[in-house]
Amino acid sequence: MTFVYLLVYVDDILVTGNSKQGIQQTLNLLADRFSVKDAEDVNYFLGIEAHRTSVCLHLSQRKYILNLLHRYDMSNAKPVTTPMASSPKINIHTCVPLSDPTKYRKLVGSLQYLAFTRLDIAFAVNTLSQFMHQPTDAHWQAAKRILRYLAGTPTHGIFFSAKNTLSLHAFLDADWAGDTVDYVSTNAYIIYLGK
Repeated sequence: MTFVYLLVYVDDILVTGNSKQGIQQTLNLLADRFSVKDAEDVNYFLGIEAHRTSVCLHLSQRKYILNLLHRYDMSNAKPVTTPMASSPKINIHTCVPLSDPTKYRKLVGSLQYLAFTRLDIAFAVNTLSQFMHQPTDAHWQAAKRILRYLAGTPTHGIFFSAKNTLSLHAFLDADWAGDTVDYVSTNAYIIYLGK
């Protein structure tokens, strides 16, 4: 059975599948109706860089990270080793509310898009997303810490091995009422597809 997948965003189209012949037929059909550039291996699509070798596919957002650091004047920031400090825990009652939360919301939104390939920041970004309605200066500092972490790890991303097995492994944990404000549990999970 042949599968061909098309990912379309405005005028950018990514075509892939399990059959080179099926992909080529699809590209020919598109070229009959639309102006299509010559097919080439994907290198960059919607801010995601794809680097393929015979042993792997590595997806990253290095250029997106560097642009983000530049936009928030953090290009020369001193890197940190983790995206979020383990203590003190931030909450809605810490520190002074930001007078204009727009900059915070834009940054956290950008970090949410970045989490597609940077799973290592997902927990920190999710935590900061919970304060979009009323961020404080402590939340802003926590968001800037993520930028400092990214300054030291711009090339990190997702690695797919070419010899990967499709076995699925999942792990889950919870801290059982770990939030000291409303005693909500924090759940975390990690899923491995092969390696």
